Amino acid sequence: MLTIVVPGVDSFNNETNTFETVGDVTLQLEHSLASLSKWEMEWQTPFLTKQEKTSEQTLSYIQAMTLTPDVDPEVFRRLSNDNYEAIREYIQAKMTATWFAEVNQPPNREIITAEIIYYWMFSMQIPIDCENWHLNRLLTLIRVFDAKNQKHQTNQRPKRSAAAIAAERRQINAANRAKYNSRG
Repeated sequence: MLTIVVPGVDSFNNETNTFETVGDVTLQLEHSLASLSKWEMEWQTPFLTKQEKTSEQTLSYIQAMTLTPDVDPEVFRRLSNDNYEAIREYIQAKMTATWFAEVNQPPNREIITAEIIYYWMFSMQIPIDCENWHLNRLLTLIRVFDAKNQKHQTNQRPKRSAAAIAAERRQINAANRAKYNSRG
């Protein structure tokens, strides 16, 4: 979870001819699958793409991330550059000690949406409350499940020696020579 403080402002009220001060507002934000799902429901487009988000979409995602109840929409218009930078760093943070040896694989061109991630979670029997984890941590957990399942499946296959494979081929060739009455 990220906590940011949106700075207050002094403004002039034309009706009362007085200066008014609006204090700082503390927001709690969470970059999670639940937030991503809210944003995709509103915009009906995948969030996890390389396509640049508009300022309106970015602000909308920050609102979807907000856990603080009953925030005046005006507060989001007062976000400072430091607030935006803190949010960007938080979204990009790894949030885990797990790392993977990167193997040169072709890039996955599958479009990943909230529903795809929910599918992965449920098929791997990851509890639903993990939808509130930091999204990068959840995606790392899913990747760990996938890697461990692939390793387990690989270990399940019996390994055959080169000699056993060659012997099997000799038997097949001998059977084919006999069947087709050939010499080679």
